[in-house]
Amino acid sequence: MTTPQNARIALVTGASGGIGRAVAQRLVADGFAVAVHYAGNKTKADDLVGEIIESGGQAIAVGGDVADEQAMQAAFAAVEQAFGGVDVVVNTAGVMLLGRVAEYSLDDFDRIVRTNLRGAFVVSQQAARSVRAGGAIINFSTSVTRTQFPTYGPYVATKAAVESLSLILARELRGRDITVNAVAPGPTATALFLEGKSDEAVQGLAAAVPLERLGQPDDIAETVAFLAGPARWVNGQTIFTNGGLA
Repeated sequence: MTTPQNARIALVTGASGGIGRAVAQRLVADGFAVAVHYAGNKTKADDLVGEIIESGGQAIAVGGDVADEQAMQAAFAAVEQAFGGVDVVVNTAGVMLLGRVAEYSLDDFDRIVRTNLRGAFVVSQQAARSVRAGGAIINFSTSVTRTQFPTYGPYVATKAAVESLSLILARELRGRDITVNAVAPGPTATALFLEGKSDEAVQGLAAAVPLERLGQPDDIAETVAFLAGPARWVNGQTIFTNGGLA
């Protein structure tokens, strides 16, 4: 597959739904060719690729467990083979398993650590090896690292680690002209966020935001587009995209 001259290439993990889907669509609108990554839902990924191609953009689907280094090596290789390189990696893939520390299942803990932390490390490692000069690596934290809501302990533990990993990687890539940042969304209306929450709980979280609404995936994609494109002087930072949630 050939790409237009000077086109930039992005790999978006977890792009088959939620924030990842909105990010992929926004980057395509900004002129990127996009690799739509999925872990389990190939149909959704293929549907998004079809929509992008039908609208005149360029996209491929790549699959694999983000915590499996061989699967991610294969995914990055597929992107490079299809488009000639990788300029931006956006790692939105993650799971949210809530519960109080005292009762939390260690099986769930192992699962959330594997996907959210090991997965972010594996993707960041491959990105650090593959992203071209002028590129960007964008990982995902959460605003709950600051709000510290009960039942979010294991989830926040993984995301705080990802945040620190990202900021250190930015410094390790000195001289490469590659930015590394983390985006920390507030309460955002995705299936991942809404699952298991009562209407009352959702309304309470929306009311806690000064803008008095939940974020939308497009709100988060706006920040990613900024970091992936014009924000060349923003590096080693965590951007809280949360409507002012304190």
